[in-house]
Amino acid sequence: MRIEFIRPKNIYYPTVCQQVTKHLAVEIASASGASVSAVPEDPGSGFRISCVGDGWHVQPDVSGDGQWLWARYAEGEEGAGALSASEPAFLYALAARLRDNPPSTDALARGILTEPSFAWHRPVFDSVLTQTARHIRNFDPEDYIRRLAECGFTHFEVNGIAGPFAVEEGVPNEYYGQFYTYCAGLNYFVDSELIRGYYPIEYLEVNMNRVKKLVAIGKKYGLKPGLLCFEPRSLPEAFFQRYPTLRGARVDHPFRSYLPRYCLAQDHPVARKHYKELIQNFLTAVPEIEFMSVYTNDSGAGFEHTASLYVGRNGGPYMIREWRSHEKIAETAAKSATDLMRSWQEAGAAINPKFEIIMRIEPFKVEHDYILDGLGNGITIEAPSMLVRGYHLPYSHPKYEDQESAAGSIYHTTMDPSEAEKLENFRSHGFEPTLTYVASSAFNLEPLLGIPFPRMLHKRLATAKEAGFTRLNANGGLLNMAETPYWPNPEVIKAFQVDPDSSIDETLLRVAALWAGPENAETLVACWDAIEDAISYFPLVPLFSGFGYPWLRIWVRPFVPNLEAVPLEDRRPFERFMVSTPNNPSINDLGADVLFELINSTNGRSSMERFSENALPRIKAAIEACERAESGAEGRARLVFTDLKYRTRALSVWATCLRNVCAWVAGVHGYMETTDQSRKETLKADLQTMIDNDIENTRELLDLWETSPVEFMLVSDQVETSSVYGENLGELLRRKIELTKRYRNVEPFIDREILWRI
Repeated sequence: MRIEFIRPKNIYYPTVCQQVTKHLAVEIASASGASVSAVPEDPGSGFRISCVGDGWHVQPDVSGDGQWLWARYAEGEEGAGALSASEPAFLYALAARLRDNPPSTDALARGILTEPSFAWHRPVFDSVLTQTARHIRNFDPEDYIRRLAECGFTHFEVNGIAGPFAVEEGVPNEYYGQFYTYCAGLNYFVDSELIRGYYPIEYLEVNMNRVKKLVAIGKKYGLKPGLLCFEPRSLPEAFFQRYPTLRGARVDHPFRSYLPRYCLAQDHPVARKHYKELIQNFLTAVPEIEFMSVYTNDSGAGFEHTASLYVGRNGGPYMIREWRSHEKIAETAAKSATDLMRSWQEAGAAINPKFEIIMRIEPFKVEHDYILDGLGNGITIEAPSMLVRGYHLPYSHPKYEDQESAAGSIYHTTMDPSEAEKLENFRSHGFEPTLTYVASSAFNLEPLLGIPFPRMLHKRLATAKEAGFTRLNANGGLLNMAETPYWPNPEVIKAFQVDPDSSIDETLLRVAALWAGPENAETLVACWDAIEDAISYFPLVPLFSGFGYPWLRIWVRPFVPNLEAVPLEDRRPFERFMVSTPNNPSINDLGADVLFELINSTNGRSSMERFSENALPRIKAAIEACERAESGAEGRARLVFTDLKYRTRALSVWATCLRNVCAWVAGVHGYMETTDQSRKETLKADLQTMIDNDIENTRELLDLWETSPVEFMLVSDQVETSSVYGENLGELLRRKIELTKRYRNVEPFIDREILWRI
């Protein structure tokens, strides 16, 4: 790392130190031409790099046990000074701050002491490193982890499986096995005596080797590793055929799976022993693991007899006797779940005393209070709000108050005053909760890359800090930052974490000047603001506004009035990657998925109008602003505006496609709901207008795909999946246009009996 104004003659670091200390010392010495030496004791002179936990460290004048970053450098003292931090990750973040936002010479000579905004900061469900997009092209894990450290993150996930798909049994035409490719369970990395042989040893080995490599990279930059698992995870049916008395809860989704999946009877001593072995075998292989974040009651995992299991309360025979009240069942199920997690925490802490369990609390509406009673002493929760009870939260879209599902999205920027009260209540019960927020397009604008919304992001961070939160999760991570070199969101996170006194205006102008030059800084910030203003008017469309956008393949599906008028063999290239079974209503209805109504004719028309009247004109204006700035810029500044122009065009395509989904539902559903022939003809004409719009929009996306000089979306060069498009996207888009033209005039129709198909 080159810090231009730090040019010491000699750099010293502790002989006994954490890897990040040595790595940073060597990096700075290499860039500055200084000599570098490891010494057993603080030399008291020269330029010293150290961290709490090293054999020695430079300690600033601080009281208490809070987190801190300390930097001092005085040119006239033969390079005397220090870089030091309370946490290893902060050491690298401190150096990055000095590199990117140099302080004055006088301030640095006196010494700069900073308290980071958040003591704990990590990506959760890190899309590109461990989860659904871990096989994208042009991705370098080390570059990504280094950038996380520069942004002031402290922890990261490491348990992503090596291949794009999991080794998991299934039956023809079901989808459910694909849900095992993310939040990988412990039994994909290690085994126990109980399950040895049910997963190939080569599979365990290749997955664990990937974990070890990520942990090793993280050490170089001071990040602490942990796990994100769906647990208790199901086991193969062959296991329960052999051990029928260990069969616990059925945990699959009956409409997405044809083969029922079951987890262990969690109270059974054999199950407890099995989990103790799994956790201790994992931490024996990688003792640095500090946490296990637990997602459950979803994707092949669940706690027995909890109300949010897909098939309802169910489980083995050891927990609940007959004729219990619902309240008693909830209490018993919650106690069993927290007791199980307690056994996990104790098993891990026997190897790494810092090991903790973090539970995602949203699924447990009925068991909520009983679960909270069992937390503390190494077990805590994470959620987008401390007011969560189930998935409903008191946060509405800032522009559309009738949309009450903004919690956890990019539009969730405020904090209800009662959040702070809830936080203090949790602390009084002995645990520090973690607040989840959104930093990128993951779960919001998928599959786009580099979309700026820096002010909404900063507001979310600021309100979290004001409410007193010390632990944050960035949901979905920061995606492929190497492909988004002029994206301001990471810079906002970095400044807020390690330079908390800077305002959002100061941060944006500084970054814009760094990238596009001082003469173009205000113009670049104005372009970011125009894009963010447009995004703020996007209505939320259930499922589609999140991961459902790629799941249901709406970029490549022909939006004809009867989706099944397109022959099956022509639909197969995109339907086989949809998160759908052949009898899922999502096959022939853009407004439905399994037994959920996503969009109806009324809110479909409302969302379509909001896109058309509020959002899309603003995106068009933002594109024009980028084009004007591009035409008037030169050199690197022109590259910056070109990059932003293409990303904004992609955002326009994204929003227009979602607008057309809503228009399809408004038209087709409305057509089927009315008996008025004049109304039917009007709706058919509306659908034809939508189709014209969608053909043109698809051509725009195809042009972007074929001509864009920037990577504007997540793309896999290994295999297309339900979450990530492949390099065959252009072919699919051309086919969509052809099929749309061929079948555009069919009668609007949805076969409502699709549920009953064999």
